[in-house]
Amino acid sequence: MTSNKHGAFATEPPFTHGQVPRTAVLFCNLGTPDTPTTPDVRRFLREFLSDARVVEIPRLLWWLILHGIILRFRPAKSAAKYASVWTAEGSPLKVWTEKQAKMLQGWLAQRGHTVQVRYAMRYGSTSIQEQLDALKAEGTTRVLILPAYPQYSATTTASLFDAVYAWAGKVRNIPELRFINHYHDDRRYIAALAANIQSYWKINGKPDQLVMSFHGVPERTLHLGDPYHCECFKTARLLAEKLGLKPDQFKVTFQSRLGRAKWLEPYTEPSLIAMGKAGVKRVDVVCPGFTSDCLETLEEIAMEGRAAFLLAGGQEFNYIPCLNDDPIWLTALCELTLQHLAGWPTQTAPDTQELAHSRAAALALGAKQ
Repeated sequence: MTSNKHGAFATEPPFTHGQVPRTAVLFCNLGTPDTPTTPDVRRFLREFLSDARVVEIPRLLWWLILHGIILRFRPAKSAAKYASVWTAEGSPLKVWTEKQAKMLQGWLAQRGHTVQVRYAMRYGSTSIQEQLDALKAEGTTRVLILPAYPQYSATTTASLFDAVYAWAGKVRNIPELRFINHYHDDRRYIAALAANIQSYWKINGKPDQLVMSFHGVPERTLHLGDPYHCECFKTARLLAEKLGLKPDQFKVTFQSRLGRAKWLEPYTEPSLIAMGKAGVKRVDVVCPGFTSDCLETLEEIAMEGRAAFLLAGGQEFNYIPCLNDDPIWLTALCELTLQHLAGWPTQTAPDTQELAHSRAAALALGAKQ
């Protein structure tokens, strides 16, 4: 489906008049190395950090920094971090994203909608181009692009859309496309977050402080018009209201700073250290911007954040897991998907065996809850 050296398009499956419309959802996350080894982490970081949406520094200068410094020293350190959270099934991010896609297809099937749901990664294996190629080969005529990111940022959401546009630029007969930009204030997403936290508190009690840690981005992105900062704070405000928290009972922070430039503040780890020194005994941390647990939640928060808080004098640190395969979250994701699929045919695909398989998969996954 790619264009050749002369600019012409490669051969595609022939168009068939009267083709039955087929609808699909592409559930997209950031990506992960294939293994927690230095070579695989280096390949992943090279692709990720070469994206101009992610690092907005003049290309030549950044190329020298990336290849002369970062890719020489960071991969080994990052590989050790990945290894600390790797599971028997593989990368937590991949495991949860794949499971969410399968469960979403099952949830949709239970409601009578025959929709093919695939997952894809912006960087690394199971790429967006690879999955769109597969969907097109299967005769898909309409695709909904569903990001795993609730809050919109040019560094994540827009970059994901760039990859879709790049694929479409090499295709002759482009499927009809729809994009979900954000759902940071969707009442169902907020309700799922609140239920997840309340379920944890019902068993473990409440903390002195709830920290809502979002992934950081350079502060300059805010001044350039990126809505991410505002959407994170709106998510936090709505979540706090749903939980009945007063302003002094929660704090919004930003993690994963890279480089020396000023990023969105306050930073997560320094905030945890300040709380520990100030005599806060128990802190619970939740990461509302991540719908799947990953390196940034399991290692940076649950391990590094915990150590920083306890070393500073805190007595108890709890990390509340992401939504992952929570049934309330999957129901919310299903309803959000159906909202954006409105008007598209989702009940006309002829493959009844596929429908039966989707329903069976949903029941099997649900039984494991």
